[in-house]
Amino acid sequence: MNHFNTELTRMGIRARQSGKRRYITGFDGIRTLAVFGVIIYHLAPSTLQGGYLGVPIFFVVSGYLITYLLIQEFDSQNHIDILGFYGRRLKRLYPALVTMILGTTAYITLFQRSLLVNIRGTVMTNLIYGYNWFEINHGQSYFDRFSGESPFTHLWSLSIEGQFYLIWPLVVLGLLLFVHKKSQRLGILMAVAVASAIAMAVLYSPNNPNRAYYGTDTRMFAILIGAGMAFVWPAHKLNADVGRQQRLTLDIVGGASLLALVYLFFTMNGQAVSTYRGGMFWFTVLSGILVGTVAHPGSDMNRILTNRAFSYVGKRSYGIYLYQFPVMIFYESKVNIGNHPLFHALIEVALILLVTELSYRWIENPMRHYHYGQLTGDVVRYFQQPKAHRLANTLGVVAALLFGLTAVGFVQQPAAAKPTALQQTIAARQAATKKKNAAAVKKQKALAAASSKKKHDTEVAFSKLSKANQKLAKYYYLTPDEVLNSKQTPLTAIGDSVLLDDSGDLQDVFPGAIVNGKVGRQAADMHDIIVGMAQQGQLAKNVLINIGTNGYVTPEQADDIVHAIGPDHQIFWVTAHVPTREWQNSVNNRIAKTADKYHNVHVIDWYATAKDQPKWFVSDHVHPNNYGNRHYTSLIAKAIAKANQ
Repeated sequence: MNHFNTELTRMGIRARQSGKRRYITGFDGIRTLAVFGVIIYHLAPSTLQGGYLGVPIFFVVSGYLITYLLIQEFDSQNHIDILGFYGRRLKRLYPALVTMILGTTAYITLFQRSLLVNIRGTVMTNLIYGYNWFEINHGQSYFDRFSGESPFTHLWSLSIEGQFYLIWPLVVLGLLLFVHKKSQRLGILMAVAVASAIAMAVLYSPNNPNRAYYGTDTRMFAILIGAGMAFVWPAHKLNADVGRQQRLTLDIVGGASLLALVYLFFTMNGQAVSTYRGGMFWFTVLSGILVGTVAHPGSDMNRILTNRAFSYVGKRSYGIYLYQFPVMIFYESKVNIGNHPLFHALIEVALILLVTELSYRWIENPMRHYHYGQLTGDVVRYFQQPKAHRLANTLGVVAALLFGLTAVGFVQQPAAAKPTALQQTIAARQAATKKKNAAAVKKQKALAAASSKKKHDTEVAFSKLSKANQKLAKYYYLTPDEVLNSKQTPLTAIGDSVLLDDSGDLQDVFPGAIVNGKVGRQAADMHDIIVGMAQQGQLAKNVLINIGTNGYVTPEQADDIVHAIGPDHQIFWVTAHVPTREWQNSVNNRIAKTADKYHNVHVIDWYATAKDQPKWFVSDHVHPNNYGNRHYTSLIAKAIAKANQ
C-alpha cells in the first residue's frame, strides 16, 4: 500500500520544499488510519462496523499518487517511461506477495488441509492479479467470518490495484496527449466513476454481494476519484504560500472530512443495502477531499497526520495488509479466543506487526533496491563460493521448502470441496425440516384453534402419557408437563447453522414448529426474513431466535429483530456458544440487554449451560453433536414451558 516514497525521492519532489515533504509523510497517516481500520474491523466488527472501508481509502490514495507521479514525470521529462513504471511496481509489490502466498500455502498444506480447496486457482489468480474475479465465482462473502474463512480473501483488493497499474500509464498518457483541458480530463474520469458507482448499486444482491463487492468495474470509482483529483490538484503545482483564510479553509474542510470518515468507520454497515447504493461512493468522495487537503503544501492537515508512529506504520502498511488475514485465521484456528477477545486481539496485532517487520527488512526493502540486472553475476559468484554466502544458503533452503510444500498442496487439492460430516448432517436436516414445515403450518392453525376453545389440562401423570411421549420425555429429560406443553406450542424458529443442526430434534419435541435456518446467517439478515415469514403467515406466537454464531449483534440489529417480530409475540433468544470467536461475549451481553429492555424477550442461556461440556460438541466447539442437541432441545423446551405457565 505504501509504494510511492522511493519514486517521489527519485524524482526530486522531496528535495526542494519542506511543505511537500510534509505532503509525502502526511499520507502515512491516511494509510495508518485505513490499515488499522481494516484490522480492527476483523477483530471487532461491532466496534468498527465500517473498518472494511479502509480499502476504498487505499484506492483513493493509490489513484492520486500513481496519477500524480505519472503527470509529474510527463511534465518534467515530456514522456512516461511505461516499462520502467511496470518494473518498479513489480519490484515493490511482487516479492512480499509471493512470500506471503508461498508461506500461507505451505502452512495450509501442513496444518489446515481443509483450506486446500481451490488452492491452485487461488494462487495462480493472485500471481496474475485476477483474484477478485476468481472470488466472485468461487469465494465466500467477505463478511462471512465463520464458515472456513480463507487467508487469501483480502487479496482481492491487490488484484484490482494490479489491474489498475497495468492500464493506467496508458490512460494517463492518452489524457495528457489528447485531452488538453484539466476540466475535461476530470469530467471524463468522474463520468466513469459515477458509472462504476451505478454498476455497484445495480449489481448488488443482498443474497450474494460478491459481484458488487469484488468487481473491478464496481470498485473502480474509488481509484478514479483519486486519479481525477491528481489532474486538477497536483501537489507540485500548488502554492505553499497561502493566506491565513485559505489555510483555515483547507484545515476546516480536511478536518471535517477526517471526522466524518472516522464516524462512518464506526457506523457504516458493510452488509446494508444503502452502503452499496450510494453510501460507499459518498464515503469515497469524503476520502478524496481528505487526500486533497493533505496533498496541498499550504495545509496543516499533513502535520496532524504526521508523526514517527504513523510514518513507521505507513511505510509498512503494504506488509501489514498482506499478512493480517493469515495471522488472524491461523491463530484463531488454534486458540479459543471467545472469553478473552481483547487479550487475543492484542496478541494477533503484535504477531502481524512482527511478521510485517521481518518481511519489510528481509524481503521488501532488499528486493525493492536490488538491481536485477546483476542477478546472473550473483548466481555465478554464489556457485563459485557457496560457503561464503550463508544468508543466501539459508534463504535458498527456506524458499525451496516453501515451493515444495506449495507444490504438494497443488497436487493434493481436492477435486471439489468435500462436505464435512457436520455439513452433511446439517444439509440432511435442512431437507427434512422443509418437509416438516408444511405440516407444521397446518399444525399451528389447529393448535391456535384448540387453545382458543379451552386450556388443555397439563397435570397428567407420567404413566398416562403415550408410549411415544414417554420415550420423548426420557430422551430429552422433560417432565410430563413440559412434553405436553411442547406438543401444544406453536413455534417459529429462525437462526443459523446451530439451529439447522438441531432442527430434527426441535421438530420432534415441537411438532408445530416452523424452522428457518441458514448456514452463515448473521443478525443483519434477520429483519427481512422475519418480515417475509410474517407476510406468509408463518410467524407463530412463540418465536425462537438463534443468531450470533457468525458475528456480532449490534444494538440496532437487536432492536430491529424485536420490532420486526412485534410486541404480541413471545421471543426466546438463545445465547451463543462460540469459544473460538471474539464476538461470543459481546453477543451474549447484547441478548441480555435486549431482554432487559423488552418484556416479551426471554433469554435461553445455552452458553452458560454448555460452556463446561466439551463432550456435547463436534470438533469446531460450536455445533452440538447428537448428545449436545438433546440438551439444547431440552433447554429450549423447558424455557418455553416455564414462560407459558
